[in-house]
Amino acid sequence: MKNLWRVLPFSFILLFLAGCGKQNLSALDPQGPVADMQYSLINLSLLIMIFVIVVVAAIYIFVLVRFREKPGDNHIPKQVEGNKNLEIIWTVIPVLLLLILAVPNVMDTFTLADTEPEEDSIVVNVTGHQFWWEFEYPDLEISAGQDMYIPTDTKVIINLEASDVIHSFWVPALAGKQDNVPGIVNDMWFLAEEEGVYQGKCTELCGEGHWLMDFKVVAVDRDTFDTWAENMAEPSSELVEPTSAVATEGREVYEQNCLACHAVGGEGGNPQGGPDLTNFGERTVIAGYLDYNDENLEDWIRQPEELKPGNVMPAFDHDDINDDEMAALIEYLNTLKVLDDE
Repeated sequence: MKNLWRVLPFSFILLFLAGCGKQNLSALDPQGPVADMQYSLINLSLLIMIFVIVVVAAIYIFVLVRFREKPGDNHIPKQVEGNKNLEIIWTVIPVLLLLILAVPNVMDTFTLADTEPEEDSIVVNVTGHQFWWEFEYPDLEISAGQDMYIPTDTKVIINLEASDVIHSFWVPALAGKQDNVPGIVNDMWFLAEEEGVYQGKCTELCGEGHWLMDFKVVAVDRDTFDTWAENMAEPSSELVEPTSAVATEGREVYEQNCLACHAVGGEGGNPQGGPDLTNFGERTVIAGYLDYNDENLEDWIRQPEELKPGNVMPAFDHDDINDDEMAALIEYLNTLKVLDDE
């Protein structure tokens, strides 16, 4: 009993914390058929477990009360070991419960393993890097970083790889997680029924900055997705060209300091560098988790190691990029958009 009182406060704290977190980062609020199937299996498992707990507890309490030792009563209750009927009952009931759980599990497993493309499916090759995500659309010949755009009501086939260590791709509101393993391609699929932004995370302990390796899945209508894909695929599009004198100066700063690692409009970057920045100005977060604003963007460029430990982006102090050049660079990055603001 003494230990119970020590454990209870921590139990209440854990129960309280279980309700914390982002609304779009929860497997308990499914937003597509894959997540819905998995959510139904969770509920079925919980119902069976609750049923077993209630029945066992009821029998335990009944036996405890009915056959408790009474003053002056030396009668020994009837012993039931070896009772054939009881042996059959407590063998058959667990088998039935396992069958109730196994049948929908097997059926859903085959459904979830069906990654054959449909007529309008989108294929996305997802590569995990320390500590960012690369999304390549092989059929559309485009690549994006951190934000994965998909059309609604469309089956999205996901091929998962990793460039360095094991990562794990998870968008709780759309589907369960799947590992990204170097040299091995795992696949899965999901579908978003509603437009919106769905938060994703890496669920593998992949290094020092693992807990900040977030990304977003942006579900838009088919026309918007086609526009996004078309604009991302045009390197010469005016959409990624500087729109002011300051932005033009920022483009020069970018070419001198960032082009070797980050591509814009199909130019620059390298396989081991950083994410594609073609639509960087449309992001709502920086480095996967910082609110998008000029101050955070400068902090990220000045001190990336302090904000996301273990990442490979070098720091640019005032000797590398002075304040005026930084302001111009931020102005240029803010203009990198391929969709209308509306």
